[in-house]
Amino acid sequence: MKKIINYDPKSDVLYIGMKKGDEEEFIEISPGINVEVDSSGQAIGVEILNASKILKPVARPLFQKQIFEPMAR
Repeated sequence: MKKIINYDPKSDVLYIGMKKGDEEEFIEISPGINVEVDSSGQAIGVEILNASKILKPVARPLFQKQIFEPMAR
């Protein structure tokens, strides 16, 4: 199955689906980060609440490592 990644900027929620299935429950693994599990306890997705705030420390170093060259004129 192709992984599904959805971001809702209005609610600032990032969802990463890993496999098809019905959510039986979710497990909060860290404040604002939930793993959804099916009836057999297998992870089917990850939900990140307040995604822009939580991922900001991760995203900043990734952007800083990119090298931008000036455009030739």
